[in-house]
Amino acid sequence: MPDDARAPLPFQVDLRGVVDLLSRHIYSGPRVYLRELLQNGRDAVAARRAEDPTAPSGALLITPHVAGSPGGAGSPFRFQDNGIGLTRDEAAELLATVGRSSKRGDLDELQRGDYLGRFGIGLLSCFMVADTITVHSRSARGGPAIEWIGHTDGTFTIRELDEQTTAARPIGSEVLLEPRLDGPLHDGGLLGHGAVLGLATSFGRYLDLDVDVADPTTSTTTRVNVEPVFRTPTTTPREELLAFGEELLGTRPFDAVEIVVPGTDTRGTAFVLPSPPPPGARQASRVYLGGMLLSEQVDDLLPDWAFFVRCIVDTTGLRPTASREQLVQDDALEFTREAIGAALRRWILDLARQRPHRLQEFIGVHQLGIKAIAAHDDDLATAVVRWLPIETSAGTMTIDEHLSQTGVIRYTATRDEFRQIAAVVAPASPIVNGGYVYDQEILERLPSLIDGVRVERVTVADELDNLEPPHLDDLATTTALEDRASRVLDEVECRVSVRRYRPDDLAALYVADPSVLRRLERHRAAAVAPGIWSQVVGAVDSFLAEAKPDDGDATAAARLCLNWNAALVRRLATLGDDLVFERSIQLLYVQALLAGHRPLEARDRRMLDAAMTDLIGLSVGLDDKELR
Repeated sequence: MPDDARAPLPFQVDLRGVVDLLSRHIYSGPRVYLRELLQNGRDAVAARRAEDPTAPSGALLITPHVAGSPGGAGSPFRFQDNGIGLTRDEAAELLATVGRSSKRGDLDELQRGDYLGRFGIGLLSCFMVADTITVHSRSARGGPAIEWIGHTDGTFTIRELDEQTTAARPIGSEVLLEPRLDGPLHDGGLLGHGAVLGLATSFGRYLDLDVDVADPTTSTTTRVNVEPVFRTPTTTPREELLAFGEELLGTRPFDAVEIVVPGTDTRGTAFVLPSPPPPGARQASRVYLGGMLLSEQVDDLLPDWAFFVRCIVDTTGLRPTASREQLVQDDALEFTREAIGAALRRWILDLARQRPHRLQEFIGVHQLGIKAIAAHDDDLATAVVRWLPIETSAGTMTIDEHLSQTGVIRYTATRDEFRQIAAVVAPASPIVNGGYVYDQEILERLPSLIDGVRVERVTVADELDNLEPPHLDDLATTTALEDRASRVLDEVECRVSVRRYRPDDLAALYVADPSVLRRLERHRAAAVAPGIWSQVVGAVDSFLAEAKPDDGDATAAARLCLNWNAALVRRLATLGDDLVFERSIQLLYVQALLAGHRPLEARDRRMLDAAMTDLIGLSVGLDDKELR
C-alpha cells in the first residue's frame, strides 16, 4: 500500500453547500438521517442476496450514542448491516463524488440508480447530525476491508485494513457517527437511545429484514419489526385490521377496503372514516416504499373525491422525489390513483348489492363523497342513487322515498329559489332543492338511471304564475292593493302581486328569479365599493337593457306576493290610514326577506327602522304630526 494512502483527499463537491442543500431544501429535517441509513442497509442486503441467494438473512443493528461522564469520551452511534459491503475503489468513487451537482435532476438520477448511488447521497445526510462519519466495510466480492472517514471540511481519508483485521470483520458495513454538539444544527439528541428507537420504529417498522436497536446501558436489544397487517387485509382477522385502523385514525373506522395494484406492486388498505371530514378536506395517505416509511402525509395518492377514506400502502413501483418524502407525479402514480378509485367504487357497489342497510349508514355519513362519484359514474349511480338523501319541500328524504309519492322530480337549480317557494308548493307536488353540490347533476340523470322517472326544472316565475289568482269578484280590490303597495316599495325596486296560496297564515312571500338576484348582487357590491365600481355596474345594466331588451337580468324586479287568503292582507286592502298601510307593507316586505334567507341591504334596514319606530309610536298614542 502506498505511503500516502492515508493522506487526506478532497471531496469532489462543496460539501458544506451540499449539507446546507440537504437540510434546508431537500430533506424535511435532520431526523431523516436514520431513514437514509436504514434504506442504505436494506439496499446493501438486497444487493448481496441478488448476487448470492445463499447469503444470510438480512439484519440491521443500531447502537445509539451514549454520552460520557464529564471528561469521558462516551460511545459513538453505530449502524451495522450484513449487506454486500464496499471495496476501496467503490468507497473512494461513490462516497467522494456523489452529490457533486446540487441540481435536483442529478439527485433524482442517483435515486434511480443502483443501491450504491443511493448509499452515497444517503450517507451525506448524516452530516446533518455529525461532523465526522466513519465507515468500516468488507465486501462480499472479496478483498481487504476498508476504513473511510469523511469530514465536513470537504476532505476524507480511506485506507485498506490488514489481513488480520479484515478476517475479524464480518461481511457488510458499519457507520459510526460522533454527535454534533454545537452550531445551528445541534442534534446530538437524535443519536441517543430514545430518539433512535422512535425513528427506527417509525421508519423501519415494516422492513422485510430484522431491525434491532441496542441499549448499551442495559445490554438489551429491541426488535422494531412487525407484520404489516394492512398489506393483507383479506387474510388478516377483521378485528385485528380494524384495531390497526383505529390506531391509524384515532377512532374506529367504518370499514376497511383492500387495495391491490399489481401494475405498480402497491398493496394496502383504505380505511373508511366513521365521520365526515371538514369541508374541503383531502385525506393524506401513509406510504411505505418496500417497507420503508416514505411519508405519513402523501397528498396525491387518492382521487380528489375519495376524501372519505385514509389510505396506507406499501409499494415498490412508485418513484419517490429527491427528498424521498413524496411521490413523483408520473404515469405510474396516475395509474395507481385510478386503480384505488376503482377499488373504492367496487366496495360501494358490493355494499349496495349485499348490505344495503350498511350502504345507507355510509351514505348518511359521507353523502357528499358518494354523490361526487355518482354524478359521473353510471354503474355506481345505478346501484346507489335510490338511497341518496335529498331536501324537498316536504322534508328531507331519500330519492326512493320521494319517488314512492310521485313519479316526477320537480327541482330548483338554486337554494335561493327553493327557499323562496318551498313554503307555498302544494303538498301533493313537492319540489326538490337541487342547489347543493352534485344534486342537480344527479337529478338530471335520473331518467337514464331509473325507468319511468320524469324530471322537471322549476323556476320562481313558473311557480308564482301557477299560484291561484283572486276571484273575479275581488279583482278590482286586489288590483288597487297591488298598485298602492307597489308604490310603497318602489324605492327597493319591488313590485307587489296578490295571489291565493297555502298556508293561509303566510301573509307575504318574497320572490326573485336568478336574473333579479344577479342584478341585486351587482348593486350590493357597488354600494360597498362606490365610485368607479358604481359606474361599471351602471354601464353593465345599460348594456344589458340595450343589447338584450328581453333579458330580465337588467329590467326585472323582485316581487312581494301577498296572500289573499290571509286575513291581514284582506284588512290592508280596505285600510284608510296611509301611514299604517305604508309601514305594514314595509314590515311584511322585510319579514318576507328574512323568511327567504335574503340579506338586508342598507335601504331595507332603514325601512325596517322607520316602520318599527312609527308603529310603536302609533301604539303609544303619538299622532301623525308627531310621527312625521
